[in-house]
Amino acid sequence: MEIECLRIVFMVTPEFAVKTLEALIDGGYNVVAVVTGPDKSVGRHQSELKPSSVKQYALSKGLPVLQP
Repeated sequence: MEIECLRIVFMVTPEFAVKTLEALIDGGYNVVAVVTGPDKSVGRHQSELKPSSVKQYALSKGLPVLQP
């Protein structure tokens, strides 16, 4: 089976997983979507939402991102 025929949904949130996602994309794999955890509240009053590193990378590559 050719790697282009595979349809991969990448499901992960931790920051270290960005390198794995990057390797899949650089390797020519067909990543069709990324599922990651919800954005986290940050700041003194928890009023600002910060997306995960995986979400930021996926969006920069034009991949659809799904969050629970």
